[in-house]
Amino acid sequence: MQAVLNVEDVRNVEQELTKAGVSLSELMRRAGAAAAHEVASFEGAHTVVIFVGFGNNGGDGWVAAERLQSQGYAVTVVTPIEPSQVKSNLAHVVAVNAERANVPILVSPPREKIEELLSSADIVLDAILGTGFHGDPKAPFDIWIDCINLSGVRVVAVDVPSGLSAQTGKASKSTVVADATVTMISLKPGLLTDDGRDVCGALVLAPLAEQTERLVIEADPVAWRNEPEDYADVVFPPSSAVDKFSRGSVLVVGGSTRYVGAAMLAARAAARGGAGYVTLAVPEPVVSVVQAHVAEIPVVGMPYDPSCGSFAADAREAIAAFAKNSTAVVAGPGMLVNASTMSVVAGLLQCEVPLVLDADALNCLARLTSGRLDSFPELIRRSAPLVLTPHRRELGRLVGLADTPPETISAALDAARRIVWAEGGSEVCVVAKGTATACVGVDIALLPKPGPSALATAGSGDVLAGIMGATLAKTAGLVENESLPLLCSLACEIHGQAAVVASERFGSHGVMAGDVADAVGLAVDELERQAVLGA
Repeated sequence: MQAVLNVEDVRNVEQELTKAGVSLSELMRRAGAAAAHEVASFEGAHTVVIFVGFGNNGGDGWVAAERLQSQGYAVTVVTPIEPSQVKSNLAHVVAVNAERANVPILVSPPREKIEELLSSADIVLDAILGTGFHGDPKAPFDIWIDCINLSGVRVVAVDVPSGLSAQTGKASKSTVVADATVTMISLKPGLLTDDGRDVCGALVLAPLAEQTERLVIEADPVAWRNEPEDYADVVFPPSSAVDKFSRGSVLVVGGSTRYVGAAMLAARAAARGGAGYVTLAVPEPVVSVVQAHVAEIPVVGMPYDPSCGSFAADAREAIAAFAKNSTAVVAGPGMLVNASTMSVVAGLLQCEVPLVLDADALNCLARLTSGRLDSFPELIRRSAPLVLTPHRRELGRLVGLADTPPETISAALDAARRIVWAEGGSEVCVVAKGTATACVGVDIALLPKPGPSALATAGSGDVLAGIMGATLAKTAGLVENESLPLLCSLACEIHGQAAVVASERFGSHGVMAGDVADAVGLAVDELERQAVLGA
């Protein structure tokens, strides 16, 4: 796993490194060297244009410029001010040193000159704005960024692409689109989510010191980014000595006369995800429609309230009885929100069976707690695993932020932690869905590899819920609750890989949720293969 630190925590680690004997000037020298090394890794790169700003990020660029020139590269530095005018003490020293080393320098050149320079460049090093940036780039930086992006030249960004918030992942109007980003000390949240996914390119981590790993861990990372080998402990070797019961059974509870397909998608995904036996509980009037589409999955009709098109109050006990005989339960897709479905959800929470609450089950939970689940931890306190899978708007409804739901991964992590820390047990995991998803437990938050944009289609969340159910069912009794965030993260990566498979068949804009569900089995095989090979 790779640690992810908030920007402020990275600064604290830098201070701790100085106490350990690695000066800030030495850190700048090493950061510049790391940036130069990444530039040198690009084949055919000989002519390098380096854009530097006023601060320490620019200082890294000055170091890289001197190093690359000493290695035979044709280097030009574009700077807003003369090296002697740089105010940052550290950056001033390295800028003056580069000038003394006869590195070619252009001071605040006109746009035409920048365009001419880029027309003959092989690669650009972006060292304009660093991790402390916020707002929108001002002149001349906005002009520089525009020129860089229009040039088509390959770009390496130092620490963070200029214009992107390393904390929030939000890009300003003018943001460098990089082919690679060399980030220092630790990964930052904004590099992994939202706009960061589009502008960072390949992420390269430069620790800068041998003490860094220890200090980063001591800084209490806000999250961890998974690697395939991290799943080795929750992936088990295939065996022929299995039957449909030993692979676990999943009960999917959902559907209504208005939304017939959501529960079907979850059930199909659970079956494709490897559950040996899947049962689908739906309101009685939609049974025949559902059976026509999922021939392999038993469909059970439940008491129905014609006034709302969903489950009646009498369904609570019948559904609970089925749940107690299942290995895992998925509830919520297409279920609607009313007094009866709220009762069904409350009943399922009392069943000590692994439970995934998604979609309308989450909205029922928000209603049951008046939008403050973190104030009612006793409702979700149980011994069996409980997985909540809200997208950001649903997460906001759960913690009193319905009007201002979390907009960034950092805010989503904070909101999810309010739930799991209020409950305080290892049996609860909040899967905060978004352009990057966080699997948040009481002790750790994991950031699985995000899936492609093809997942931005109606029903894909229902598919993820089904995969979650299958994952819990297959590992029931084999994995401790402490590994619940890791199991959830594995399910998220299966979901993303299934979308990749579906995209290859239907195109990134042509994927529907059912296509993702049907590719889940192939995705499971691939993720298990990667976990075993990486271990």
